[in-house]
Amino acid sequence: MNEHKEKILSVCNEIRKDTLMETLDITYIDVGENFLLAKMPVTPKVHQPDGVLHGGASVALAESVGSAASYIFLDGQKFFVRGIEIAANHVRSIKEGFVFAKASILHKGRTTQLWEIKITDEEGNLISNCKLTTIALPRN
Repeated sequence: MNEHKEKILSVCNEIRKDTLMETLDITYIDVGENFLLAKMPVTPKVHQPDGVLHGGASVALAESVGSAASYIFLDGQKFFVRGIEIAANHVRSIKEGFVFAKASILHKGRTTQLWEIKITDEEGNLISNCKLTTIALPRN
């Protein structure tokens, strides 16, 4: 991994301290020209009562990786990013292991951005497909 990628991932993982991302054990593991990839363990703390991954945990993962991607692909020094809408389709359940969320840009406007976040299991099976709209507002 090159030095630039390592720095981006280090920053993403550092800013998760004392946040929901740390609580859910979300770790940013790869970044490319137009994507950011994170992983989250599927354990009882993210289960719904019947023992499978809670859809809300999946949505929190999707919004976390999409918002972080917006931050790193925009100028985070000049803008702050907020999620303004998220939609999720949950297509498969999972009880244990890891899920991976890959945020890819669909539209990069000056103010709004549209992200697709695919959540997969360790074998690459689709667990959830999410779309996140973010807004970039000037820091002033």
